[in-house]
Amino acid sequence: MQGLLLINKPEGITSFGAVAKIKWLLHTKRVGHTGTLDPMATGVLPILVGRDTVLSSHLLDADKEYIADVKLGITTDTLDKTGTVLSKSDVNISKEELETVLKGFLGKQKQVPPMYSALKKDGVRLYDLAREGKEIVREPREIEIFELELLAFLGDEFKIRVLCSKGTYIRSLADDIGKKLGTGATLTALKRTKTAGFKIEECVDLEDLTPENTATFLKSAENAVLNYPFLTVSEKQALRFSNGGELSLERLHFKSEPKNGEIYRVKNGDRFFGLGEVDYEKSALKIKCLTITRD
Repeated sequence: MQGLLLINKPEGITSFGAVAKIKWLLHTKRVGHTGTLDPMATGVLPILVGRDTVLSSHLLDADKEYIADVKLGITTDTLDKTGTVLSKSDVNISKEELETVLKGFLGKQKQVPPMYSALKKDGVRLYDLAREGKEIVREPREIEIFELELLAFLGDEFKIRVLCSKGTYIRSLADDIGKKLGTGATLTALKRTKTAGFKIEECVDLEDLTPENTATFLKSAENAVLNYPFLTVSEKQALRFSNGGELSLERLHFKSEPKNGEIYRVKNGDRFFGLGEVDYEKSALKIKCLTITRD
């Protein structure tokens, strides 16, 4: 049992909770998600099953799209509606003022991760420290916001669509927008509509899965890494690769000159064997990860 499941995660469940349910539905222990969603957030959650979990780290660098609801005039300790209210203020902001501020968040920038996050400090999750009432200095991280569109404006509430790089916290974005406007702001709803090239329309609702139908929604995990070029190998080369052997670059047929460190999908016919990495020092395609191994 292996493959890719595209889940529409409901509100109120953690990403690990979604994984636990898939483990139960498929009667397998080897299941992993790619990219955490907060319990409050809904939307696209790619889940890899079986040997294909080795591909997990290769999806994490993908850009993401979100639809977010934000309320002005209020701040919380978690930067979203689940937290304790820290402040309230009156709001007198025009749509034009909001649009001007939003434009200022486009492009590359530094963002401070929230305390209530899964990042670690000396091996301890930041949200565990936050729950103990501790706050530490977090180093700003570079992110990029490619698109930021105002979808609706209702005076003290607004809805935005955000296309951003990995590592972007929409809660922090909402908080920063509130600071720029001078009103404060908190996130009230969040839906991830795209990640790793997958759209919400491709996903199945977690609540609709049963022990009888879950396996029918499994897709080839190769869909998760289509951003890498593919390399067709012979049956003998495929066998060697699946047994853990490197492949000589001189005996491989690339469509264009490969670059050192470049990663390729290794295929024989329709069979996807995993990812290989070009290593000029060894003059070989070394194994990055295997999705098919010889038993």
